[in-house]
Amino acid sequence: MAETFKLRTGASVSNSALEPIYTAPASTSTVVIGCVLTNKSASNITADIQIVTASTTGENQDDVYIAKGVLIPSSDSLEIIEGKVAMEAGDKFKVLSSAATALDVALSILEIS
Repeated sequence: MAETFKLRTGASVSNSALEPIYTAPASTSTVVIGCVLTNKSASNITADIQIVTASTTGENQDDVYIAKGVLIPSSDSLEIIEGKVAMEAGDKFKVLSSAATALDVALSILEIS
């Protein structure tokens, strides 16, 4: 099994729809080990983070929010994941900002294939 640390980023995340920042590749398990949200604007914003699962049955069939309406003060950053989040092949990590062009995302992951 190959283990590879990676960084996935999203600049100026959408404020109109949840934006995919990362999709776990086929035949790959992924561990999210960190997520930093940065507010580039002069105003407070909020952010949503959702895991959208590829599975339609079983114990992980539900799409879930791991953060909803979390406040990020102006010109500040927030480390949003304090543990680890496991993802399976095809699962998506999505982010939504309350303000256009205000939010950047840095996602640290470990891919296991």
